[in-house]
Amino acid sequence: MTDAARSVPSASDPGTLGIICGGGAFPFVVAEAALKSGRKVFLLPIHGFADAEVERYPHEWIHIGAFGKLSSALRSHGCRQVVFVGTVLRPSIRKLRVDWGSLKLLPRVLGMFRGGDDHLLSAVGRIFEENGFELVGAHEIAPEILVPAGVLGAFEPSAEDLAAAHFGRDVVRALGSYDIGQGVVVGARRVLAVEAAEGTDLMLARCRELRANGRIKLHGKSGVLVKAPKPEQNRRLDLPSIGPRTIELAADAGLAGVAVEAGGVIAAEIEAIVRIADARGLFIIGLDP
Repeated sequence: MTDAARSVPSASDPGTLGIICGGGAFPFVVAEAALKSGRKVFLLPIHGFADAEVERYPHEWIHIGAFGKLSSALRSHGCRQVVFVGTVLRPSIRKLRVDWGSLKLLPRVLGMFRGGDDHLLSAVGRIFEENGFELVGAHEIAPEILVPAGVLGAFEPSAEDLAAAHFGRDVVRALGSYDIGQGVVVGARRVLAVEAAEGTDLMLARCRELRANGRIKLHGKSGVLVKAPKPEQNRRLDLPSIGPRTIELAADAGLAGVAVEAGGVIAAEIEAIVRIADARGLFIIGLDP
């Protein structure tokens, strides 16, 4: 065991929860859940991604790539357990802010970027574990962020929509074995769009443009956004998510609804999501895994 690992609190005392924060509301939902359970939290917001709301909590801003500063901050605040949560766009290697503590990791870092997102995140997770930290899923701290099974709003999917949703989930699972995306748009037993490096929002914007210029020919509200985890996805580090903007963009694209794998997709603002879906006439359903 390294000296660094020895300085981390023992397994019997998880200590302060370290939360590495990307953008959006998820880091704060997790922080509040931990505080309600009686745990202290220490947030490490990532420059360029995390929201200013982190200033309400004990925190220290970090740059992507500064593992030395990050690990030192976690240890100094007694953080053995660490959560990764929030939106972070995949950086280029040239934009990493490597410090002295991460220089020795540089050869491994170069290998991390030769693959998909799950490959990259799993490699990052192994570095944390090798340095004595325990990775915890955001949903383990705040289980209420997991989308439940069943219809969530006022609108029910039709039999055709439900068939499309299950078809879409099969497509996500098949593509997931190649570490591609976590979402698709399907309609009339046809794959209309696949989420790749652009992410869900830009995929939905592309669908709207394709319908506007006639490349996708569907009548009325038609088509379903489907999101689900990859088959071998490390759920402690990354789970697909939806938010209010997801629903707005799905409505703008003319879709009939959104289907997600229940217990495998997270939503930080579920009440707002349902309210927007009801107002825009979309169904939301959690598919029983």
